[in-house]
Amino acid sequence: MKKIIFVLLISITVYAMFFSEKARLDREVDRLCTIDGGIKVYETVTLPADKFNERGEINFYKPTQRENALGPEYIFKWDIHYYKKSDPSRQDIHESSMKRDHIQIIRKSDMKLLGEFVLYRRAGGDLPGPWHPSSYRCPGLEENEIILIKQIFKDSIEGVRQ
Repeated sequence: MKKIIFVLLISITVYAMFFSEKARLDREVDRLCTIDGGIKVYETVTLPADKFNERGEINFYKPTQRENALGPEYIFKWDIHYYKKSDPSRQDIHESSMKRDHIQIIRKSDMKLLGEFVLYRRAGGDLPGPWHPSSYRCPGLEENEIILIKQIFKDSIEGVRQ
């Protein structure tokens, strides 16, 4: 009896790790991320010191302003493409979804793309239970739109301070 339970437990674990929808989507996130995921900076912009706060962050980034999040001189474009979207009408919160976030920062004066950030992520796909659904993303938490902004916009006195 113990052997049967042990074999059953191993079988469920192998299935969950390699053959489940969650595992398949995690592999797809990794595959797509290797193609175009992460931060790409095409041009940096040097700004005067008054455009930065005391922590060296730009003081004109307003994330709630959507496309105008970077003020009147820059476009903050955020597109989301769903590869697999969970059905909001279903009560099954463990249904999986997968999407691609693409953020671009464009200078309005010449419509030049200064940089972009591509993030792939999966949510849900877990076995039903009282726990919060898991998620997976690529690139990891160390790369995000704030890091993109910091890499594009440079303080004119940054080199002097270092």
